[in-house]
Amino acid sequence: MSDNSQYDRQNPAYYALLAALIFMSVGPVVLLFANSFKLDVDIISGTGGLLFMPTIRNYETALCDILWYEPEHVDFCAIRFGGAFINSLIIALISTVLTLVIGCMAAYALVRFRFIGREPVSLATLAVRMVPPAVLLVPVFGLWNNTFCIGRETMLGAWIREIFGGRGDVCLAGTHMGIILIYIAMNLPFVIWILQSFIVQIPRSLEEAARVDGAGPFHVFFLVVLPLIKPGLAAAAIFTFRIAWNEYLLASALADRNTMTVPILIVNNTSEFNVEWGVIMATGMLLAIPPIIFTLFASRQIITGMTAGAVKG
Repeated sequence: MSDNSQYDRQNPAYYALLAALIFMSVGPVVLLFANSFKLDVDIISGTGGLLFMPTIRNYETALCDILWYEPEHVDFCAIRFGGAFINSLIIALISTVLTLVIGCMAAYALVRFRFIGREPVSLATLAVRMVPPAVLLVPVFGLWNNTFCIGRETMLGAWIREIFGGRGDVCLAGTHMGIILIYIAMNLPFVIWILQSFIVQIPRSLEEAARVDGAGPFHVFFLVVLPLIKPGLAAAAIFTFRIAWNEYLLASALADRNTMTVPILIVNNTSEFNVEWGVIMATGMLLAIPPIIFTLFASRQIITGMTAGAVKG
């Protein structure tokens, strides 16, 4: 058995398949990175391949609003990447944190507490996640622009308008919180489903021992349960952050000029008569950096949690 498995690992077809998978995974990123340093004429012509004269003009154009100097080739800074990047960071981080906080508590309640309708609720959380985001677009847009609004004639609405300016009613549409709430609702079912599988593996004896030592319910949850489900929290955080960072459809309908995210900025940079491919490639590379850093950091927590109980024999 061991000889056959060793032969299978040394089979050239194994390495060929592995190389093909790596190429399909890394190839588009390498192509995006290389084209971000090319001029539009080189990208469109398709000549040069990986042999070209690199330039940082695309990155200067994309970051013109936050650079400490004014690029010579930029007459007017039309791309506001800095503001869009901050909006994406605020929305992704806050929605990820709130989704994990609510999700881990809900998952713990579904696993540990007995109440009527527990199984249907558990299945419904996963079924809700199967609803395509496009189905939510029209109803959420209507609710955020009409139902969940504070009238400008009310005392609170008048005070908000006096402090922050603007006219009309104060609605969730066009605000960070409006986008964050829909991202929480969209990602929460999947987070609950992931964390349930981790919490159910925790022995009840650990929680009972903590209660015998005088720990309250919150102490048991935060000091016993949460440290043991770090790998699950990290996996859920990666999933939630990636969705919130890259999502375009709902954000394009709910965001305005002040709450625009980076995916919306990239799409708005194209027009019928002019497509700045180099700037789009550079913006795409900048868009990919935070998820990569976040995933590497969260992956370390997954590895640490998986190897925490390993004992050398």
